[in-house]
Amino acid sequence: MADSTHFSPYRADGKLYGFVCVVTGATQPIGKAITRELAAHGAACIYACSRSPTEDYAALAEEVNKEFPNTQVIGYPLNIANEEDTLGLIDEILNATGRLDVWVCSSGLLGPPSIADTTPGDLQKCFEANSMPPFFALKYAPPAMAKLAIKKGSYSNAAPKDQKYGSIIVVSSVASTYGGTGIRINCISPGQIDVGIDLKGFDMRGMTAQLPPASLQSKEAQKDHIGLERAGLPTEVARVAGFLASGFSSYVTGANLVVDGGASTMCPLTVPI
Repeated sequence: MADSTHFSPYRADGKLYGFVCVVTGATQPIGKAITRELAAHGAACIYACSRSPTEDYAALAEEVNKEFPNTQVIGYPLNIANEEDTLGLIDEILNATGRLDVWVCSSGLLGPPSIADTTPGDLQKCFEANSMPPFFALKYAPPAMAKLAIKKGSYSNAAPKDQKYGSIIVVSSVASTYGGTGIRINCISPGQIDVGIDLKGFDMRGMTAQLPPASLQSKEAQKDHIGLERAGLPTEVARVAGFLASGFSSYVTGANLVVDGGASTMCPLTVPI
């Protein structure tokens, strides 16, 4: 089978063989799950990005590589709100592998629960975490994804690329829009996700966490307000990201896929006022 067919973005089995991916917020629960999901789809290389160089990238890479030895996971400290750092990452990827195919923005902050509790510094941090990464991804990833690579890069599993193709996935953002030059842009909006955080160390103001732990919501409330009567799991968000990254969603762009167990579509007559 020719490389151009084997590594096609339109493979019937949805595999990402030969693809090079970026996941921001990769050390957060949803980011970890998405990294594993892309590896399960056969991605050649995943740049697992997060803000701090002290994040446990090694454990993430070891865990993923143990189960999916054909996927190279590269821990990459990235200031997601910095334009030069984002451009530097893209240049490094193109120089090393010759291609860029999937970009998942899964970094974010929950933020304080009310404007009364929000300081100007909090607002700036939330803006940098939630708005700047999708902006840079939407601005700079499509031209990189449109570049063709006739030869393989230095990483052997990164295949030649003879089609303009890419998939940008934003977790919980309104940045979803129609893409051009073969680049698909979609959004995932998670609902209540159980991220398994110990409440004793949980930041109630949301300035260090992306999502609230399910334990903040009672089982009774979940039964009343969530169609499936439970909180979701990071892997259930990751599976949607895997779908959007793969050829299974080749005709899906500009979509916002709500992953909330039916909470946003519950019948108002069954929800207490």
